[in-house]
This record gives sequence, C-alpha cells and structure tokens, in this order.
Amino acid sequence: MSASRTPTVVVGVTGASGALYATRTTAALLEQGYRVEWVASEFGRRLLRDELGPDAGVDGLAAFLSNRYGPAVERGTLVIHTNKDLGATIASGSYDCRGMVIVPCSMKTLAGVAHGLSRTLIERAADVMLKEKRRLVVVPRETPMSLPQLRNMVACAEAGAVVLPAMPAFYQAPRSLEDLADFMAGKILSALGVEHELYPTWTGEYESGR
Repeated sequence: MSASRTPTVVVGVTGASGALYATRTTAALLEQGYRVEWVASEFGRRLLRDELGPDAGVDGLAAFLSNRYGPAVERGTLVIHTNKDLGATIASGSYDCRGMVIVPCSMKTLAGVAHGLSRTLIERAADVMLKEKRRLVVVPRETPMSLPQLRNMVACAEAGAVVLPAMPAFYQAPRSLEDLADFMAGKILSALGVEHELYPTWTGEYESGR
C-alpha cells in the first residue's frame, strides 16, 4: 500500500509526564495499520527514557513498541522526525494526513499552539492541522492549572482543537497502569475518528466483578 493511500496520523510527544500514554497511542495506531509520523521535543525524548527506561529511547523506539505491545505494531509504519526539521512532510498542508495528537502536551507547547508560533515541527504541524481544518488533539498533563494555561486551552479549543486532558476513568475497573493507558489511548483514537476496542463502553451498570 502506498504512503499516499495509507491513513496517516501525526503523534507529537513533549515534556509533560505521561510517556505511557504516548507509547500506547502510537502502538494502537500502528496495530491498525496506520502510518505514524512521530516527533518528540527534546524534553519529550528525555521523558520517554525517564519514565519508561533507556530502551524507550527514540533510536530504539520501534523495537521497544514491538517488545512491549507485541508484533501487531508491525502492521503500521513508524516514521520518526526531528523537532527542528521544519521542512518535514508534516509541516506542509499539502501532505495528506488525517490528524494529529500531542501526547502528552506540555504547557509550553500548548502556548505555542494556542498562539500559532510554529517555532518547532510539533508546533508547525499542529498549526497545519488547524489551518487545514483537520483533527488536532492536545493532551495536557498538568495540575493545578494557572489562568494563562486555562486561557491557552480555550484558545486552542476556539481554533478547532480537541482539548483532552490526561484524566483516565475508573468505571472500567482498571487493574494496572496499562489499563489506564488503554483508556487514554482509546479516548485519543476516538477524538481522531479511529475505531478501537481499547476499553469497554459504558453499559449503564458498574461491573464490580471485573
């Protein structure tokens, strides 16, 4: 299948806590055969190593995902960009792309997106999503939040982004951190318009025996 016909999603990773959300989302997209255009900020790269260990470094990311989530991730294509490459494919609106998620999204990156600064590839790719009226999901992980941060979230929402804070639910009776990561990855995929079975839908009754 050619790259032009393969559904493509951009995943940006920045330096807010929540590396597990980033890797699970990436793996879930790859499992469904997506082409994932992946880019991390300098602190996003550090975040992966600090929270998930040295094997989660960018150079070995594909192997890490396969080892952690299984060979199904090999159904998709992982393309890794550097955050300084403003000439990358995803910096142009002419590049066919379904949408983008920034997970986790630092407050610095959130501010850059809210004000259209386009200083980095992540910010520029996000700006492209907004100007082309494509799906953009930002996943902030910060608490408590200051007034400027809240205003930046409103600005992103007004521009057309989905603000999806990293707030996992508990109705599905999670038993592990992986269950919580599945929930957040599922919410992200739903916001991107991607079908999934990462968590059970609410039936109206709490299943305490799970």
